[in-house]
Amino acid sequence: MLEKVIKSIGSLDDTSLGKAQERLDDLTKPKGSLGRLEEIAKQICGIKGKIVEKIEKKVIYVLAADHGVVSEGVSAYPQEVTPQMVYNFLGGGAGINVLADHIGADVRVVDMGIAGDMQGVKGLIDKKISKGTDNMAQGPAMSKRQAVASIESGIELALKANDEGFDILGTGDMGIGNTTASSAITALVCDKEISQVTGYGTGIDKEGFKKKIRIIDKAIKVNSPDPSDGIDVLSKIGGFEIGGIAGLILGCASKRMPVVIDGFISGAGALIAAIICPGSKDFMIASHCSVEIGHISILKKLGLKPMFDFDMRLGEGTGAALGISIAEASIKVLNGMATFSEAGVSEKK
Repeated sequence: MLEKVIKSIGSLDDTSLGKAQERLDDLTKPKGSLGRLEEIAKQICGIKGKIVEKIEKKVIYVLAADHGVVSEGVSAYPQEVTPQMVYNFLGGGAGINVLADHIGADVRVVDMGIAGDMQGVKGLIDKKISKGTDNMAQGPAMSKRQAVASIESGIELALKANDEGFDILGTGDMGIGNTTASSAITALVCDKEISQVTGYGTGIDKEGFKKKIRIIDKAIKVNSPDPSDGIDVLSKIGGFEIGGIAGLILGCASKRMPVVIDGFISGAGALIAAIICPGSKDFMIASHCSVEIGHISILKKLGLKPMFDFDMRLGEGTGAALGISIAEASIKVLNGMATFSEAGVSEKK
């Protein structure tokens, strides 16, 4: 499945990009005066291969999984928080539920590898690869087979969303310990010092922060992942939800569906997707710049320009929800504003 999807990913449609630019330039405003809104509208038209008239059906996938590296003491919260938050998502009480409701988006919660037994939980999509990853400080986080399975699970979710007629998809995550895995991926792929891309995650103290850096360094040295091989990186220092996010991106790209990337964890998934298929970057829309310090390096590596910076670091897809709202606004501008001729307004001489 993965190979087939990679081969089907094309590029932005030049004709649609040109037509979108022509219309944007003809709207009753100075050229380029709506800045990023114009850029986003144009990109969405290039992705879809047509002038997009509206964004109506929206979905955000929150992928949840646990990390064996938590046993090294890299998180301020216990692993039990992962399933507890999943129940909160399903009950509608989390930040992502509020913001998704605000923009009229569906929230779908997926078990990619929660350590606890979640079988039969109402409303939870079961894509469990295993009950959490192994401790990456002691060896590979997962097998290569499991890495591919996590990516293909994300692809399946994206293809299902496309079949159901969704216009746009947002990525989200949940998993205690996942900033450790994301920092490891970022340091390796972006060729940065670990301290330059590692933050305090859920709120560890200074000693915990120093330990986190040591553990990431140990994981990279123990596993020696190849930064040019996305599957190798994911299997050795990644997470099941990170692989799932990479799959969501690849699946969306294969179906020419815009995908709005959330923050740091989603960014790590985007890095994996871009290594596997560099062309998938064209289909990514970065929502915000996370407070997590490593996210800046991810965005630069991918060549993505975030829509906003609200000092957010919650994850869950909260940034993606707001990003989808802005993307919808950009399409409303493209289609709702009058042209100079329609409005009887004189153009620039």
